[in-house]
Amino acid sequence: MKKFGGFIPGYRPGKPTADYLNHVLSRITLPGSVYLGVVAVLPNLLLRTGGTAQSLAFGGTSVLIVVSVGLDTVKQMESQLMSRNYTGFLR
Repeated sequence: MKKFGGFIPGYRPGKPTADYLNHVLSRITLPGSVYLGVVAVLPNLLLRTGGTAQSLAFGGTSVLIVVSVGLDTVKQMESQLMSRNYTGFLR
């Protein structure tokens, strides 16, 4: 922030800004980590109570990996399409 001259209104540069950013990051990270933990554990709990064969179902970690790869692929495809639209401006 200092390099680009950025600031947060209402907070002085230095320790107050660092404390504020630490607080905001903690508030963002906690719910996300709890959600990921639930997504990773919930399929295993459902398999144990549902009585289905575990070899036929995906675990929570597998689902996270598949979704992450899918989203990354979509982002790459979108960026390729956008770059093709701007080739006339680059030359």
